[in-house]
Amino acid sequence: MQVFYTPNIKKITYQLPEEESKHAIKVLRLEAGDEICMIDGIGGLYYGIIDDPDAKKCIIRVIEKIEQYNRRNYRLHIAIAPTKNIDRFEWFLEKATEIGIDEITPILCERSERKTIKTDRLFKIILSAMKQSIKAYRPKLNELTKFSDFLSANYKGNRFIAHCEDTPKPSFKSKLSNSQDFIVLIGPEGDFSAIEIEKAIELGYQEVHLGKSRLRTETAGIVACHSVNILKDE
Repeated sequence: MQVFYTPNIKKITYQLPEEESKHAIKVLRLEAGDEICMIDGIGGLYYGIIDDPDAKKCIIRVIEKIEQYNRRNYRLHIAIAPTKNIDRFEWFLEKATEIGIDEITPILCERSERKTIKTDRLFKIILSAMKQSIKAYRPKLNELTKFSDFLSANYKGNRFIAHCEDTPKPSFKSKLSNSQDFIVLIGPEGDFSAIEIEKAIELGYQEVHLGKSRLRTETAGIVACHSVNILKDE
């Protein structure tokens, strides 16, 4: 069954956004009477039937609503430096959305090689991954933020910084059992600087490692995301 993103859906009759209408009618060639699935990004999953297959304003009649669909009892926020090759960062966003994540903040670090991003394109990648994996909650994507500004925001929760410095530190997985709200910092290809690590620790971030291998930035982000979901979904 085809899945569509339908923000602000509140009534029994709903008009698909123009882009989604075009995709449904012109690309997928759906017709009157066909059933579709819809997600609103805030936890609602809907089933509906096409009443008016118009390519600009397709009208849907909602026949079933499921609230808080697959809601998790924990929250994950990953702050990660965008990679020099933007395709790798886009891959991270896609896979993290499929696995399960609540908030993503791209961060600008001392050793960052990529200093700009196009959030409009990244938002579309997240939406596509939501529909593919039938996620009713849309992850929040923040604007590119300086590392120091992110730390100054003083986010609440269990805070971790994963880095590659050769210092004794526990595994990330060993710190997850009694936590429900996670914030994880993942650095750029050249890793966080010593000053950045020191500052994060001063502000309450715990040093952790993500395994014995030296990971690419985007892989480290996925390992952190997957670890939380695997352990907290048990």
